[in-house]
Amino acid sequence: MTAIATSSSAVSLALEKALDGERINEEDAAALLRSRDLVAVGRVANELRNRKVDPTRVTFIVDRNLNYTNICVTDCDFCAFYRSPGDTREGYLLPKPVIYKKIEETLAIGGTGVLMQGGHHPDLAIDYYEDLFRSIKSRYKIHLHCLSPPEIQHIARRSKLTIPETLTRLRDAGLDSLPGGGGEVLVDRVRDIIAPKKTKSSEWLDVMRQAHRLGMSTTATMMYGHVETLEERVEHMRRVREVQDETRGFRAFISWTFQRDGNRLDAQVRDEDMPTSFDYLLTQAVSRIYLDNVDHIQSSWVTQGMKIGQVALGFGADDMGSVMMEENVVSAAGTTHRTSTEELVHLIRAVGKIPVQRDTLYRDVKVWS
Repeated sequence: MTAIATSSSAVSLALEKALDGERINEEDAAALLRSRDLVAVGRVANELRNRKVDPTRVTFIVDRNLNYTNICVTDCDFCAFYRSPGDTREGYLLPKPVIYKKIEETLAIGGTGVLMQGGHHPDLAIDYYEDLFRSIKSRYKIHLHCLSPPEIQHIARRSKLTIPETLTRLRDAGLDSLPGGGGEVLVDRVRDIIAPKKTKSSEWLDVMRQAHRLGMSTTATMMYGHVETLEERVEHMRRVREVQDETRGFRAFISWTFQRDGNRLDAQVRDEDMPTSFDYLLTQAVSRIYLDNVDHIQSSWVTQGMKIGQVALGFGADDMGSVMMEENVVSAAGTTHRTSTEELVHLIRAVGKIPVQRDTLYRDVKVWS
């Protein structure tokens, strides 16, 4: 057993368990989140990252967030992006030619995929998405990483279909994989406060489970730092880990902090409770240690900025996420960070790693020597 200097025996025991290859439990994870022992927790997270994936490499993807509509009926308190049905001034549904042009721009810079998500549009049933995906696939060689679980559930209800029927039809039309959006915190107490009209925790997890059973891989996310407790962050991770034990369908976990500008949830979160960069790095490190069955942990430079996104590579992350040509949801809440392939390559090299452009399924596209 490895001796680790920390502020408490509970933290030391949890970190020693993890280093010895033993799965930590929920009490261990909560102790790590409460500990403030960022350096010790980060060091163990980095060691476990190096055991799980190639320690010499850091990956990233060139793709585009394509938000096809901002019309939404769920009006979540944390969202500054959506517009209500009937909003003719700021509401939109992108026409196909605009979507095609955005895909062509993505391919032109070496992109390999589009992450397409949008609001819960009351008028869009499954035939809209089938037609859109087939038309894209007939024109372009691109990975369609689209439709978070709440969107899938909305489409299923609107189309009077089951979740498996909906996923099967969308897959057959060209949908390749599902993003982990809409997860927020997978505890219904929290969801009843921040998104009462949206997918419940068990429903979100079931959409992912059904997608995995159909052979589709997905990602899992957590948006935290608002009304949840530290124990509820752990509960979120526990539920992800349980489904992963069952299906092995989550290829990556991405966590980010609540962005407060321009949304109604802002008033419910005190300034002193807003998560700091310290909180972000600690939570990410704990996710690497606790989620021992998820290969990839992604740094969220989009919400944290490039410097913390780079620092996160020493706290369990092995992936820098996307160059992200376009992003509308986080920026609508007042946080706008931009990058390029060249900048990501530079930042990865600066921490002594080999930059690797990957595709959505973590296959190599280009390796920088």
